[in-house]
Amino acid sequence: MSKTVPTSLAALAMVLSAPAAANELRDDLAADMPELMELYRDLHANPELSFEEHRTAAKLAERMRKIGFDVTEGVGRTGVVSILRNGEGPTVLLRADMDGLPVIEQTGLPYASTVTATPASGVTTGVMHACGHDTHMAGFIGAAQLLVGHKDSWRGTLVMVLQPAEELGLGALAMLEDGLYSRFPKPDYALAFHDAAAPAPAGTIGYTPGYALANVDSVDITVKGVGGHGAYPHTAIDPVVLASAIVMKLQTVVSRNSSPLDPAVITVGSFHAGAKHNIISDEAKLQLTVRSYSDESRQLLLDGIRRVARGEAITAGLPENLMPEVTVKDPHTPSTFNDPEFSEKVAAGFRQRFGENRVMEWPAVMGGEDFSQYRRAAPEDVKSMIFWISGTPQSMLDALEKDGTPLPSLHSPFWAPDADKVVAAGAEALASAAIDLMPIGEN
Repeated sequence: MSKTVPTSLAALAMVLSAPAAANELRDDLAADMPELMELYRDLHANPELSFEEHRTAAKLAERMRKIGFDVTEGVGRTGVVSILRNGEGPTVLLRADMDGLPVIEQTGLPYASTVTATPASGVTTGVMHACGHDTHMAGFIGAAQLLVGHKDSWRGTLVMVLQPAEELGLGALAMLEDGLYSRFPKPDYALAFHDAAAPAPAGTIGYTPGYALANVDSVDITVKGVGGHGAYPHTAIDPVVLASAIVMKLQTVVSRNSSPLDPAVITVGSFHAGAKHNIISDEAKLQLTVRSYSDESRQLLLDGIRRVARGEAITAGLPENLMPEVTVKDPHTPSTFNDPEFSEKVAAGFRQRFGENRVMEWPAVMGGEDFSQYRRAAPEDVKSMIFWISGTPQSMLDALEKDGTPLPSLHSPFWAPDADKVVAAGAEALASAAIDLMPIGEN
């Protein structure tokens, strides 16, 4: 068995000092954890919907000012940008998202949300941090405190972004359009973490080089027909039958037009038509979610949807003025691409710090995340990576192993992560990665 032997006293000093530095960072975080968990519980109990994060933003902005950052509020409506300059060096952007979801919480936690609100749908509902953004914010504050406390370990500029409206896929774009990269320092590197309902112990870090999350498109199809009496279908052109044919044919866009090596999803999530048993309607409405990775694959799917809708309408005998209307919601959430070499570099630092058993490569998923926008806005300048931190409590893992009890997913009213492990791992991972990316003496 061979070993790597330091070839100089400087190299030996680095090897010997690394564990001490790691322990010092972790010890400081341990002292901060009671306060961070108090913050987490407050955020969890007081969630706010997308672009309504006024209390959350104000509370965290005040916290960042007290830590020592130069803070600007109201960026991209409710976003917060905090800047800390610490000499010459790279610029690192750290992001946390702030918004909750229109979900009625059923976790049974003593600090469970009882907040209600009325989103754009017009239906009053409960509001919950069912996606774990509360853990992201608490970990973000923990990282900020560590980086301020260890300013002698790094040189450069920190841009810490509290982002609204991730759940709508609109918050990052809103901040960029409000001058994030022109009013504030443009980053060389962008980092974020997301909690995960994963079959792995809480605190486990997962990462995915390359495509990590998907393009997300919402597509509406209005299928027109010729209405009539249900007893005389030959006098009508039934949009329900036509829309049903479109639903079935759409599956061939993925199975026969898209490469089997290129992941793609077309799901029809909503089908509405008619009002009475014996009336053939003159319209049906479909709502689709479409997932892909590359821009080319996305275009193939959207073109295929339009082609299928039109082709089936022609087959049904509809005239040109009654062709289906296909509407692709704009803007969409673009796929998240983790720069492979950069991701492996950051992951190597995590392995050294947390151990091989706590850091692993995970497969890409077809969910979406608008963290993608930070790289997409300047792909030649910004290297980015989003990584996962498992929040699955041990009791859930035990139940999964014992009798196959499924884990609650993100967005579930039952999702209650092992928050202290997520917050601790997230804070240390963000802070340590930023320190590694802004080393002293390297400009």
